[in-house]
Amino acid sequence: MAPPVAVSPLIKTARYSALIVGIIYGKKRYDHLKPIAAEEKRIEEEEKKARLEQERIAKELAAANEDTILK
Repeated sequence: MAPPVAVSPLIKTARYSALIVGIIYGKKRYDHLKPIAAEEKRIEEEEKKARLEQERIAKELAAANEDTILK
């Protein structure tokens, strides 16, 4: 097995610079997307509550109609 070759300082600097830039970009992107996702989640929860309420009302009406028909 051949001994490892020394890596150029320029390549090392470029690699670590790219790593740091990627971390900074990821943090900025995350901070940008987090409030958007939170708003979407809030809206989805409100819609779910409204849908469940409508289903509950529909069940009650169906049960009331069923009682009326049976009498």
